[in-house]
Amino acid sequence: MTRLDGLVAVVTGGNGGIGLAMAEGIGSAGAKIVIWGRNTQKNGQAVEELGRQSIEAYAVECDVAHEASVEAAMARTLELAERVDCVVANAGVARSSPFVETTLKDWEAVMRPNLDGVFLSTRAAARHMVARGEGGSIIIVSSMASRFGAARQAAYAASKSGLIGLGRTLAVELARSRIRCNMVLPGWTETAMTQEARTDERFLDATTRRTPIRRWLKPEEFGDLAAYLADPRQLAHTGDELVVDGGYSVF
Repeated sequence: MTRLDGLVAVVTGGNGGIGLAMAEGIGSAGAKIVIWGRNTQKNGQAVEELGRQSIEAYAVECDVAHEASVEAAMARTLELAERVDCVVANAGVARSSPFVETTLKDWEAVMRPNLDGVFLSTRAAARHMVARGEGGSIIIVSSMASRFGAARQAAYAASKSGLIGLGRTLAVELARSRIRCNMVLPGWTETAMTQEARTDERFLDATTRRTPIRRWLKPEEFGDLAAYLADPRQLAHTGDELVVDGGYSVF
């Protein structure tokens, strides 16, 4: 059984959905959790939820799309928890629009948090981990859209594809510092981000029938995986793309 006692994990966008589930998984294994999120109310609710599970957790307001906010969040995290052993780069957004109608403003509104935000978050964590010299784990949440594309989601798919290249590079470059980097690629999952899509009964039925387990995933199914990836004993497991999609990509 994975045990992470004494470790500290930052989870960006950890105040809901897959991010909160990953925070729960890592925290249940014994780690302290620091939630980074823009919504202070949701941050507080997430900390309360983790506390009910006897998980020591803190929240730091952070907009990962802005460098100054990320740097301030890392400084505050180190004040609260003294160290960072794992960062889960999960924060992201999606906007739907036909490609030919997508403006540069629309494009940047997705790319800034989804790609730039992961760069800024993982860079801040990596700088700390390299300087401390005790290794660490970086977990990047991408998407199956990086493999299949997604109609009306050009910026989202491009950002999630970019994360694969970033993650592979971090795995190679940081390995000698005993810092691992792995990517998680969720399939269709019941989150607030996908709520509108799930109101389309034809779409919901089509994606469910194509998925061998015949249902969409639930966020809590990512918790144990996050704990495993955060485990410093898994030193050789790096540069991997872990698909969690109920078998959707087999077809």
